[in-house]
Amino acid sequence: MSTSLRSPAGVRTRLGGGLSETGRGTVLGFAAYGLWGFFPLYFDALLPAGPWEILAHRILWTLAFCVLVLLVARDWRWLGPVFRDRRLLTGLALAGVFIATNWVVYVAAVLSGHTSEAALGYFLNPLVTVALGVVVLGERLRVLQWAAVAIGVVAGLFLAIAGGRVPYVALVLAFSFALYGLIKKKLGATLPALHGLTVETMVLAPAAAVILFVVGRAGHLTFGGYGPLHTWLLVGAGVTTALPLLCFAAAARRIPLVSIGLIQFVTPILQLLCAVLLLGEHMPTERWIGFAIVWVALILLTADSLLSLRGARVQERDVPVDDCPR
Repeated sequence: MSTSLRSPAGVRTRLGGGLSETGRGTVLGFAAYGLWGFFPLYFDALLPAGPWEILAHRILWTLAFCVLVLLVARDWRWLGPVFRDRRLLTGLALAGVFIATNWVVYVAAVLSGHTSEAALGYFLNPLVTVALGVVVLGERLRVLQWAAVAIGVVAGLFLAIAGGRVPYVALVLAFSFALYGLIKKKLGATLPALHGLTVETMVLAPAAAVILFVVGRAGHLTFGGYGPLHTWLLVGAGVTTALPLLCFAAAARRIPLVSIGLIQFVTPILQLLCAVLLLGEHMPTERWIGFAIVWVALILLTADSLLSLRGARVQERDVPVDDCPR
C-alpha cells in the first residue's frame, strides 16, 4: 500500500514505490514531445497519400478516437453547455482552423523533403509565443526575453537573405501553433484537453469530409487502395494525434511551466535528427547557421525562465512568518 505525502516545498511524493507526481509529469511530458518528435517518420510512411488526404483522415479518426473514449467514460454532459456558449464554441472553432493549418503545412513539409525547415518552425515557436504575449496580451518582457526575441528576428532575416527566400514553412508552423496556444489561453482552462480536441475536430469534420470527396473525385484517394498496412496507418493517425496531446495535458497539470518549456525542445531536436539522419535531407550551411542563431535565442529564453523560477522560490522562502497565511 502506497502513501502520498507533500514535502515542505509543496512537491507531492509517493512512498512504497512508484513515481511521484512530478516524476509522472516529467515522463508524460517526454512522452508527448518524444511522440511529436518522431511524427516525420510516421507521416513519411503514409506516402503516397497527399497532405490534404492525411489532414482529412487525421481530423476524422481523431474525432472517432475521442468519441470512443467519451463513450467508454460516459462523459457527454459537457457537450450541451459548450454548444450553447457561442463565445467558447467560436473560440474552439478558430483554434481548430489554426491547428488544422499547422497539421497540413507540417505534413506537406515532411512529404516534400522539408522536415528540417518544419523543425525550425518549432524552434521558433517559443519566441513567437513570447512576442504574441507582448502584442496581443500586453505582457511585459524582461531583458533576456527581449534579447531572445531580437535574436530570433535576426535569425529569420538571416535565413531569408542567405537562403534567397523567406522561410515561410517555418513561419507558418510557428505562428499557427502559437496562435492556437494563444486562443486556448484566452479561453482559459474551460475544457479538459480531450473535450477541447473533440469539439475542435467535430467542427472541422464537415470540411474533412469535403476534402476526402474532392480528393476522391480527382482520383488521388489512397485509402483502401494500397494494402491493409497503409489503410491502418491512416486510421492510426487519429490515435497518434490525440495521444501526445493527452500526455501533454496530463504533464502540464503535474510539473511547472518552466519544465514544460525545457522539455518542448525535444520535439524539434528529434525532428531535425529524423530529417538529416533518417530521411536523408540535405542541410545547407546557411540553414545550420540560422539554426545556431535560433539556439542562442532559445538558450537566453531558457536562462530567463530558470532565473525567474529561482527568484520566485527565493521570494517564497523569504516571506516573513507574520505575513504567512494562518
